[in-house]
Amino acid sequence: KHPNIDLKFNFGASGSLQQQITNGAPVDLFFSAAEDKFDALVKAGAISKENGTDLVGNDLVLIVPKNNTSAITNFEDLSKPTVQKIALGIPESVPAGQYAKETFEHMNLWKDIEPKTVYAKDVRQVLSYVETGNVEAGVVYKTDALISKKVKIVATAENSTHKPIVYPVGVIKDSKHPQEAKAFYQFLQSKTALDTLKKYGFTAN
Repeated sequence: KHPNIDLKFNFGASGSLQQQITNGAPVDLFFSAAEDKFDALVKAGAISKENGTDLVGNDLVLIVPKNNTSAITNFEDLSKPTVQKIALGIPESVPAGQYAKETFEHMNLWKDIEPKTVYAKDVRQVLSYVETGNVEAGVVYKTDALISKKVKIVATAENSTHKPIVYPVGVIKDSKHPQEAKAFYQFLQSKTALDTLKKYGFTAN
């Protein structure tokens, strides 16, 4: 419907995308996997509150390699001595890693799991470590787990164990293309867009 609008995507960890925007990268719209990274830009005045919304949510899941015969069936199993390596995103910059750490702390498992942790720069790297069998398990978003044929989901974290996983989206205040950005922002909130996101495992209100 908008053949004159050319969409260019830049994917990365929410923390590094936030840094790029803060440093003046020519961005029109920010779709974040972390509320705090988004809120920091609202606070800094890069996104105005009325041009931002919580679009979708996600689940945090525990994955193992598809052909793995190990006895990992839940989060508690990760504390067993037989489990040596678990992949997580770096909690400081990767929201999924932050949620995973919160979950383990809430379940009183972090002190057992921390020494076995292999940190990754983003969720896709966690996925890759699990796919290749370099680690026995990893914690990722459900949407990431669903795109891989080489892993299986063995458990889903209870929502009460971590902060709500919310993906906000908003128009950058000094966008060079405010009208086009606003059109895409509105499209993302349409039934068509939300149904598509749901199909890929996101949760929509």
